Amino acid sequence: MKERRLGKTGRMVTEMGLGTWQLGPKWGEPFDPVEAERVLEAAWETGINLIDTADIYNDGKSEEAIGAFLKRHPAHFFVVTKCGRGLNPHTAEGYTPEAMEKFVDGSLRRLGTERLDLVLLHCPPTSVYRKDALFAGMERMKQAGKIADYGVSIEKVEEGLKAMEYPIAAIEVIFNLFRRKPMEELFPRAKEKDVGILARVPLASGLLTGRYSETTQFGEKDHRSYNRNGEAFDKGETFSGVEYRQGLKAVAELKKLFGTEDLAPYALRWILMEEAVSAVIPGASRQEQVLSNVRGAELPSLTREQMEGAKAIYDQYLRSTIHNQW
Repeated sequence: MKERRLGKTGRMVTEMGLGTWQLGPKWGEPFDPVEAERVLEAAWETGINLIDTADIYNDGKSEEAIGAFLKRHPAHFFVVTKCGRGLNPHTAEGYTPEAMEKFVDGSLRRLGTERLDLVLLHCPPTSVYRKDALFAGMERMKQAGKIADYGVSIEKVEEGLKAMEYPIAAIEVIFNLFRRKPMEELFPRAKEKDVGILARVPLASGLLTGRYSETTQFGEKDHRSYNRNGEAFDKGETFSGVEYRQGLKAVAELKKLFGTEDLAPYALRWILMEEAVSAVIPGASRQEQVLSNVRGAELPSLTREQMEGAKAIYDQYLRSTIHNQW
C-alpha cells in the first residue's frame, strides 16, 4: 500500500488507515474482543500501518485490544490516540495540563507502551485553542518522552487554523464528499506548516457507502438514531451534519456519476486525490469492512469529469446548508 508522510512527525504511514471508534462492535452493541482481533489482523495482513483510537472508545477496550495486538506485532503500527472527551463535564475549564497528563498515562497503560506515537486533543470546545498553558503542557510531555508528537482533532476549520499557532504535528478533521471546506484554507496552511492531515468520518457515518435508504433502521443506541440534530454531541459527527434524506439524494447522484452502487471505494479515493491528506481513517467493526476500505486506495485516480461532477453535486445539494457550519 502507498505511504505518505505524516507532517512533521516524519513518519511514513499508509494512506489508508484504520479508525477504531466501533472496533469490535457495531455502534451501540457490546464490545466483542474476538471480532476486534479479526479487524486488527485484517489491517495487519493488508499492510495498514496507521491506527486511530481514543481513550474513550469502547470505554478503553479499543486501546486495550490494540495494545495486546502490538505485543504480537511490535514496531508495525503507528498509533494515534486522543484524549479529553473523558472529562465530565466536558468543558474548556477541564482541559488542564494535569488532566491531559492523567489521560495520557491511562493510554500508555492500556496500549502497553512507554511512549505514545501521536496524541490529539479530542474535539475540545473552541476556546481551548487559546489556552497557551495547555499546549505548553503537551510540549512538556513530549520533552519528557511520554509522547512523540501531539496535535488536535477538530470540529471546525477555525479551530485547526488557531491550533497551528502552536507547534502541533497533525490535525484530524472531517473531510469527505459532503464536507469540502477544509480544502480552502486549512489544507494550504497545513502544507505551509508541515502539519499532517488525517481525514476522519470519511464515509459520513456510512451514508457514503451507498447502502442506506429511507427505510434503513439504526439501533436506539446508535448515534445515527439519537444524534442527528446534535442532541448528544456535535451533529457534524453524524452523517457529517447532512440531513439524512438530503444526503440520500446526493448519494443517488454520486452513484450515477461513478456508475456503481458500491460508492465507498470511490468516496475514499476522492479523499486521497487531495495531496494535503496524509491518510484517511475509515472505521471498521468487521474484517470485511477493512478489505472494502482498502479497495479505495487501489482504485486509479479519479478523472477530471468525476471530480467536477462531485463538486457540482455538492454545490447543488449540500453547500448552502453545510459549508459554513464547520
